[in-house]
Order: sequence, then structure tokens, then C-alpha cells
Amino acid sequence: MSSFQLNLNPLKEPLGFIKILEWIASIFAFATCGGFKGKTEILVSCPTLKVPENKTVTATFGYPFRLNKVSFQALPSNVCDIDWKNFVLIGDYSSSAQFYVTFAVFVFLYCIATLLLYVGYTNLYRDNRKLPMADFVVTLVVTFLWLVSTSAWAKALTDIKIATGHSIVQELEPCGAQGVMCYFGSVTSMGSLNVSVIFGFLNMILWGGNAWFVYKETSLHSPSNTSASHTQGGMPPPTGI
Repeated sequence: MSSFQLNLNPLKEPLGFIKILEWIASIFAFATCGGFKGKTEILVSCPTLKVPENKTVTATFGYPFRLNKVSFQALPSNVCDIDWKNFVLIGDYSSSAQFYVTFAVFVFLYCIATLLLYVGYTNLYRDNRKLPMADFVVTLVVTFLWLVSTSAWAKALTDIKIATGHSIVQELEPCGAQGVMCYFGSVTSMGSLNVSVIFGFLNMILWGGNAWFVYKETSLHSPSNTSASHTQGGMPPPTGI
């Protein structure tokens, strides 16, 4: 194996430059999803009690979005003679969220390893026929997995918005009890989660577009490179009989 020799020229080419963009986009993908924290609030009123109560009940949720383990909190804990800690949100979306974030982290690490290969072992990468081919196959697989993971996460995000939105008033059992009136208060903006979906599809586009430049480094594209080298060297290709 050849020794490490720093060569920044590949970063000026589409192959290396797009890889840097993929590395940055993967950071935004897992950071905007994995770092989310939010809460949804319900206004609870008990006009039939001797001392009417008007309290706010809150459920705090975040990554990995196991909503069915998120209980409501209130001060005091018993509002309208109901212990709200016994009630939770609906749905478990951890599989889609964790798949998306974990995959984005693996892509982030792969981009670092590939960039080190590009700038430190340029000759090894371009002289070895197996490395570009492996890079090409991985690029195609990653493009497909970005589509799958982002689509699954986008569907889960839609369900999360429903599960933490106005519909929770109809879903919560205490809100249907006699003498208890529930009103939807508010829910934390999920703009960062929307951004995570956007970056997921952006990553898919970047990897799909980069597949062509990786393909040009493989032996599948070598015939055109060989003929080009003959032409540039001043030796005409052999003519047929």
C-alpha cells in the first residue's frame, strides 16, 4: 500500500467537491432530526367543580419519537381530579427516525473515509480498479437508501404532527369525561424536522448526481479513457485490416 501523500487537487474536481457537499448535507440531516425537542399543550377546564380549574397539561417529546412513552405533566399533577401522568401520546415512530439518523451518521463517516482516500491516496485510488468500482456500488446503494430512509421519515413526521396536534383532544380519554373540557393549546414548531426531510432528499440528489463522476473513475469507463490517452499521446489508434 502506498504511503499517505496529501493532494488537494481531487477536491477541485467534481468527484471530491461533491463529496464535501455530501458530508455537509449529512451533518444537517442527522442534526436537525436527532436534536429535536418539543412539547404539546392542552388547556383543561373543569367548570362543574366547586372551585373551577383552568390548567395547562403538557407532553414533552423528542427524538427518537416514542410518543407512546411520553406522559402528560401538570401542576398540580391532578387536574380536574384526573392524574394526567397515567395518559400518554399515541404512536411509536422511533424505527423510522432512528433508521434515518443512523444512516445519516454512517454516510457522514463514509464521506470522511472517502475524502481521506481521495486526498491522501490519490494514485492508489485511480490505479486500483477495485476501489473505484466499490465506491461506485456504494454510491448507488447510498442513493437508494437515502430515498427509502427519507420517505419513511417524511411519512413518520406527518404522523407525528397529527399525533401531537389538534387530534389529541379527541384521542385522550379524560377529555371525554363529564365535566371536563379540553382545548388544544399549542405545539412546538417542527420546522427543523421539515428541514431534515429536505436535506434527506437533497442528499439523495447529491449522491445520485455524483454517481456519474464516480462511474468515470471505474474500469467500466476505461475504454474511453484509454482511447483519449492514445490521442493525447500523439499515437493514432491502430486501424483495422
